[in-house]
Amino acid sequence: MSAKAGPEPVEHPALHKLLSAVFYAGSSFLTTVVNKTVLTSFRFPSYMCVGIGQMITTLLVLYAAKTSKAIQFQDFDRSILLKIFPLPLLYVGNHITGLASTKKLSLPMFTVLRKFTILMTMILEVYILKKTFPKRLVYSVLTIVLGAMVAASSDLAFDVEGYTFILLNDAFTAASSVYTKKKLGIEGLGKYGVLFYNALLIIIPTLLASAITGDLHKAVTFEDWVKATFIFCFFVSCFMGFVLMYSIVLCSYYNSALTTTVVGALKNVAVAYIGIFVGGDYLFSWTNFLGLSICMSGGLAYSYLTFHTQPSRSNTEEVQELKIDTTEDSTGSTK
Repeated sequence: MSAKAGPEPVEHPALHKLLSAVFYAGSSFLTTVVNKTVLTSFRFPSYMCVGIGQMITTLLVLYAAKTSKAIQFQDFDRSILLKIFPLPLLYVGNHITGLASTKKLSLPMFTVLRKFTILMTMILEVYILKKTFPKRLVYSVLTIVLGAMVAASSDLAFDVEGYTFILLNDAFTAASSVYTKKKLGIEGLGKYGVLFYNALLIIIPTLLASAITGDLHKAVTFEDWVKATFIFCFFVSCFMGFVLMYSIVLCSYYNSALTTTVVGALKNVAVAYIGIFVGGDYLFSWTNFLGLSICMSGGLAYSYLTFHTQPSRSNTEEVQELKIDTTEDSTGSTK
């Protein structure tokens, strides 16, 4: 039987849901900008090592907080591996492909192609979390994706490698969002446990991979380590990586995985609009601008329906829902 998002407004105040979404949007915007500065403006050669720095920061901050009793989560034992799987694999895939696509694509096109994460997240929520969605929300999501397709159709700076990374990043992000929502309810983990053990379980393999591929050597021998401005930006990137990961988990805790993804998409459209006037790597076209505007309208409609419209229980029968059949029943009827 499909599980609906109905219980969430009862468990979590609307203000908490809204503030967690705003916190995530702001954190994501700042992290994208600072990562772009490190990887593009300073031409730092290793996006993998930026990710490693962000993981180390996450471990240090959460361990210090746990030691000082500011937060608590389960101590490590064998059960953690089963509880957390497959989040570490999805997380490292999301992190690496995200940083790689940031390096390969201009900010505006990066933000456009990220919209396909929304559709992927909706599909995975249906199949993994057994959710249903009101038709109005489905239409708003399809509007966002349509806008992304319109905007991407005018891309004059096509990069095969960049597009491959961003589509992989979309898939990893969608799966990670849905499984994060699922794992947050597991006893002993919670928000902080999910963050800490994700980073702990993947940092050693990521370090080994960076050493084997020569990525670590490129990072260590990077000439700008003597520049105070680069060092500052790199450490800000590491800290903001932790803040972003925490904001994603917090937003997923108070909202649905789909809402978290849409909030990220809205932030990305805002970045795209800024990129039109600032940054110098945006190739303007009216088709692209129209696509961005369609994306924004769909995202604003979703946000309004999610955070403003609060149907009472007595009205639930009036809400039309798109029920996607996840079984092999071929009737495919829609109520």
